Parts: sequence; structure tokens; C-alpha cells
Amino acid sequence: MDKIVKFESISQYNEAMGLETFHPLVSVVELEKMNPSKPMGKMRISYGFYTVYLKDIKCGNIKYGCNYYDYQDGTLVFLAPEQVFSVENYKESVRPKGWALRFHPDLIRGTTLGQNIRNYNFFSYEVNEALHLSESERQIILDCFKKIDIELRHTIDKHSKTLIVRSIELFLDYCVRFYDRQFITRSHVNKDILVRFEKLIDEYFESEKTQLYGLPSVKYFADQISLSPGYFGELIKKETGKSAQEYIQLKLMDIAKDKLHDNSLSISEIAYILGFKYPQHFTRLFKSVTGQSPNEYRARN
Repeated sequence: MDKIVKFESISQYNEAMGLETFHPLVSVVELEKMNPSKPMGKMRISYGFYTVYLKDIKCGNIKYGCNYYDYQDGTLVFLAPEQVFSVENYKESVRPKGWALRFHPDLIRGTTLGQNIRNYNFFSYEVNEALHLSESERQIILDCFKKIDIELRHTIDKHSKTLIVRSIELFLDYCVRFYDRQFITRSHVNKDILVRFEKLIDEYFESEKTQLYGLPSVKYFADQISLSPGYFGELIKKETGKSAQEYIQLKLMDIAKDKLHDNSLSISEIAYILGFKYPQHFTRLFKSVTGQSPNEYRARN
């Protein structure tokens, strides 16, 4: 296993890449200007800060776990602090081209962005989930980067932090819009994933997995489809109007209703068959979803 190279601060990273540090907690860099002090071959890396890459030419791959990012020309990739990924450069003669935005969690502490950063789910997307930009979207992203860069080169004063953080927040809000567009334009792919999701749910409840592992989680199905839970959840929400968890629960209730028509099974037996540890948990969920208890449903049907 390759040793993990850790960069805890912006200044530490800039020093290793031969870059000037204008602000200790944030940087915007043209990738062409990097001049690493050591050869950048295959390596595993972890940052102590948020990083966003805008890649303009194909000069290497970013790998997370066992999979590669869906990382083509003109795409954005988001990395949260402490994520471990690897960089594999297969053309040493080709210099990277594009931009990178990095900002440390300390920059946004006590700000609205700091309070809402977890709502930007794309920082938890892991593989095959980069944001593909149109040319007009790419220009908007570049304008955001350049505005942040201009502010970084301005003499630091009492307004600096507010303006920089607001600019980063504006950039991230544009990314939310562009991801929404991507979910729509890739609808045919998303529908295939939804079909697979439904099939996986049926297979799970038809097998003995409920007795072995209990109720399935969103993460379980996301892993089966090789997506991160965050991206998978957003995709299901866009396609169905319901969260992935709600969708699983509705499918579970449909199966429960079928079993309630079998009078040879008690409520407790049905609960255990479906993967509930305690029958009362099944009763509580059934009533919250359907508005009636399992016994009431059975009596009326």
C-alpha cells in the first residue's frame, strides 16, 4: 500500500507545489503554474481542506477507492477534507491545465457557509459523479474563480473574509444549479439506475438478507450501484420526488401489505420476515406511512 501524502494547510501545499500563498486559508490556482518540488507520479493524497478541480485537458486520472472519477475535460470534481484519493499521471510530458480552488474549514467557521457546508452534498460524492459543464457554465465558474483570486491579491482588510466567503458560497450555489441540470440531462441514465434500484429492493426482500442483516440502508443500495450515498440520494429524489429512504420505506410497505393478506402470518412474524428487530417498530412505521396499524389494515382488507 502506497504511503499517504498529507497536506494539512494551504501554505504547506503551496510550498510543495512552488506556488505563492496570498492567504493562509484559501487559494485559487491555475494548474499550469504549479512547479512541484518532487516528481508527481502515482501517489495517494489527503488534504486537510476543501478542494475543487476544474480540469481542461486530460493529463491524468483521479482515483477514489477502487474506482476512477468520471473526470473528463471540462469537469468539476469536489473533495472534502480527509478524503484519500490517488493521482495517476500517465503522460509525464503533459502539464495539467485548468484551475483549483482550495479553502480550509477554518475560513468558514462562524459563517453561514460554515453552517450550510454539509448541504452541498457533492463534497460527499465519491466516484463517477463529477460535474460536467457546458461552455457557458464553465465561463461562469471561471468568473467565480477569478473574482476570488482578485480578492486574494487585494491587501487583507476587515472586509476580506466576508467577500471571499460570499464568493465561494456563490460559486457553490452555481454548482448546485448545474448539478440539478445534469440530473435532468442524464435522465435516461438515471432511469436505468432507478430500475436497478427497484430490482435490488425486490431481491433483498425476497432473499434471506432481511433475517441476516435486517432492514437495508440507502448506503447498501448505493454501494451495489457503485455510487456514493449522497449522489444516489439526490438522483432518486430528482427522479421520484422522494428521498431514497422514503422510497425504500414505500416499497417495504407494499410488501408488508401483501403479507398482511396472508392470515396464517402473525404481525410479529411479518415484522421479523421484513427485517425488523422488534414488531413494535414495524407497527409504528406502518402506521406513520399508511395512517393505520397493521391490524387495522388487515381487518379492513
